[in-house]
Amino acid sequence: MASDLTPVPINPASLPAPSGYSHGTLSGNTLHLGGQTALDKGMRIVPGGIVEQFRQAFGNVLTTLAGAGGVPGDLVSVTLYLTDIPDYQAHGKEIGRVWRELAGPVYPAMAGIGTTGLWQPEALIEIVGVAVIPDERLVRPA
Repeated sequence: MASDLTPVPINPASLPAPSGYSHGTLSGNTLHLGGQTALDKGMRIVPGGIVEQFRQAFGNVLTTLAGAGGVPGDLVSVTLYLTDIPDYQAHGKEIGRVWRELAGPVYPAMAGIGTTGLWQPEALIEIVGVAVIPDERLVRPA
């Protein structure tokens, strides 16, 4: 049997099938959440601007987190990569409402980083994170 520290991929079936990456990697109780853009199941970036892209990308992060038994309160850090920081700032209140709707009122350590582009040219945001999941909820895929 593999050690609890052996990295285990977390790839929920409800997310686009990964190729050359994993949506998450679990090592012990720590889940490293791979970068999520606003891809839907059909491998298309959702339309509607930064708020809808945040909703989809963060939803993808939370789906991966749930795949290992985690909940939003288990997030210890989140990094946002943004192609247009002023656009994100202009919609900050709406994005905050989406966060609270999906994850509740608690925020982990966070960073927002501006970038000139992401893997999908139409993507406005990519979200990565780290979570620590308590033993009693941890799901380790076979």
